[in-house]
Amino acid sequence: GIGKGVTASSIGVLFRAMGLRITALKIDPYLNVDAGTMSPFEHGEVFVLDDGGETDLDLGNYERFLSVSLTSKSNLSTGKIYQSVIERERIGDYL
Repeated sequence: GIGKGVTASSIGVLFRAMGLRITALKIDPYLNVDAGTMSPFEHGEVFVLDDGGETDLDLGNYERFLSVSLTSKSNLSTGKIYQSVIERERIGDYL
């Protein structure tokens, strides 16, 4: 069926047709840092961005529909946030 990624991409195409500049940001609640370590049976295939970022296929849809080149910064997961917080804690940023 038609999922949220295709729907969001299609709405982006409509906004672009109205003359607006469009980009995309995917936010996932996963504890994984990226989709490369997730089970393809549970999550689906991995889409690899130009900068090597491993994301889910929604970002591939965003790139194709919106004619944009996304980076790994366009994909945010709970795991990435936790990783950033832990790294900052380890270097003493919160002291």
